[in-house]
Amino acid sequence: MAVSACVALVACACGPDKAKEDDAGAKPSQSSASTRAEEPTATPSASARTEKPSAEPTGDQPAPRTKEGAIKRYELYLHALGREDINTVCDVAGPAAKKAQDQGLGPCTSTYTAVFRMISPAQKNALKTSTVDPRRVVVRTPDKVEMPVAAVRSSATFSESDLGSYTLEYLKNDWYITD
Repeated sequence: MAVSACVALVACACGPDKAKEDDAGAKPSQSSASTRAEEPTATPSASARTEKPSAEPTGDQPAPRTKEGAIKRYELYLHALGREDINTVCDVAGPAAKKAQDQGLGPCTSTYTAVFRMISPAQKNALKTSTVDPRRVVVRTPDKVEMPVAAVRSSATFSESDLGSYTLEYLKNDWYITD
């Protein structure tokens, strides 16, 4: 629900021209990342995976289908939000962002670019090192975990209106924000 709320808040700030610019901007960065991964060695996919094995368990090894795995993935999202890392944010929040886009809002890159502008510098710094209190995380099913805003531990205070609570689901061998 929080993703939809955040996306709805920024819908006014993202016109169709901005959405097209962001879409065009996202594609070159993805291909340039692939290019960088190919340069270091003759086996680029192995090189790319060894650079960030714990942060992105997609690929050969599925992410742990546990509460701890969901927490790790959500912390990755929070840290990326603080760093304004649009690629990681849109990867983790992809299913929820797709729902919002299907409801008429812009693509993930447009909506989260606007969300980044709504987060204060102090909150961004706090998100970069935030953690999640596992005692406050609610496991609904083995594939569905609720991350209440009260579970986020950081040097800044967050509420439902500025960060919100999220639902993560285990899809395609990893945890993704779906609501």
